[in-house]
Amino acid sequence: MKKNLFVSYLEGIKNTTHGQEYGKITRYFIPEFITAVILYSVPLLIDARFVAHLKSTAAYATLGVTNTMLHFIIKIAEGLSVGAIIMAGRHNGVQEYKKAGDTLSAVFWGTVMAGALVSLILYTGAYHIYLFHKTPEDMIVLGVPFLKIRAIGMFFTFVYFAFIGFLRGVKNTKVPMYIFIAGSVLFVFFDYVLIFGKWGFPALQLQGSALASVIQYASMSFMAWGYIAWSGAMKMYSINIFTLRNLWKNLKDLFILSWPVMVDKGILALSYLWLSRCFSPMGTSVLASFSVIKDLERFALLPAIAFAQVITFLASNYYGKGDWDGIKVATKKIVFLSSGMVLTILFFCSLWPIEIIRFFDFNGDFTEFAAIAFPVISILAFFDVLQLILAGSLRGSADVKTVMNTRLLVSFGFFIPTAYMLSKIGMANQLLKFVLIYSSLYIGNAFMSVIYIRRLRGDQWQRKL
Repeated sequence: MKKNLFVSYLEGIKNTTHGQEYGKITRYFIPEFITAVILYSVPLLIDARFVAHLKSTAAYATLGVTNTMLHFIIKIAEGLSVGAIIMAGRHNGVQEYKKAGDTLSAVFWGTVMAGALVSLILYTGAYHIYLFHKTPEDMIVLGVPFLKIRAIGMFFTFVYFAFIGFLRGVKNTKVPMYIFIAGSVLFVFFDYVLIFGKWGFPALQLQGSALASVIQYASMSFMAWGYIAWSGAMKMYSINIFTLRNLWKNLKDLFILSWPVMVDKGILALSYLWLSRCFSPMGTSVLASFSVIKDLERFALLPAIAFAQVITFLASNYYGKGDWDGIKVATKKIVFLSSGMVLTILFFCSLWPIEIIRFFDFNGDFTEFAAIAFPVISILAFFDVLQLILAGSLRGSADVKTVMNTRLLVSFGFFIPTAYMLSKIGMANQLLKFVLIYSSLYIGNAFMSVIYIRRLRGDQWQRKL
């Protein structure tokens, strides 16, 4: 007989027999958290601050809309990276080091082809992408050259995530952290000098931000490859990206494992893109409000993003050994840790929203609107934390199709039509309309969490590859 959900959760977070101890989980978490801060938040917030100095609400909103579009693409790249984590992790967990090394060749060439295709589409279709998004004309003028430069950087983003996926799969989280730090330092430096034209560099304004991103990901790709190719710690994996050994089999496995993850991660990112499209008819200031709220909430969600990576590679290693209780206990402990951290950050951000948002709004065009909406929307953010961790656990257990099908069902069955209908309702109160549309995303996340919990409490996901 199954235990009560709450009782089972309490027993899990206190369990010392299965799973990892809190100390080990924390040691895995710290480098992932630093990586998440450097990748998902600090550079983006600094970049937004620099663009805000241009004192153009249209430029700030264009940056936010474009980043939302590219976030969707990055999630697809992460899907391939998760496939690499699972493939390398399951071999590494049973000490099949050469087989783990063979997976990198397939991951590398798979991401090169995918990255080249995505970059070509973004570069040639920039204008039509903004047009489909219903972006205001003044933002399209700024956005097209910006997106064309960012498209080049997307190729290197795919390549980089291939290398990082392999390193995470073999439980190496420190090297990605160091590379992210170096890449972010490069980004902030070039972002500053290229936006404002400092120290002899041209003042490219918004396009300077795009070029800095290209430099960042190109540099990180070469650094990651340099470590994998020449580090003594990697010798036991016998890595050769040009090898044909098991290449086609691994490419097939990568596709089977990654495409559901790419779909489900892409769908979640598509949700933010859909929100942005729903907000577009409400004007530039509302789009700017969406951008700043989204960035602040992503900052608060950083612990959950980091813990989602941790539970994915922990679950993949437990999965290789058939330790189902280890997966469940680790998941419960990580839900406990991540929810506490995220809710604490959201609470303190909600105490001073005007002061924080004003940091990105020199003209005062959207501060008051966003400051009222942010604390209300943040109440529902717990459901985002929950679904992130549970989805990561199921992915690490190679149950990627459940995550994909759930996100397809909830997104297209609830969120997208609900947000669309709300956007078409004529409301005099634009703030209320904004909050209702945004909240529909988190209500959808609550539905996802219920499905994931039911899946993990069952037995069907406990199977060998």
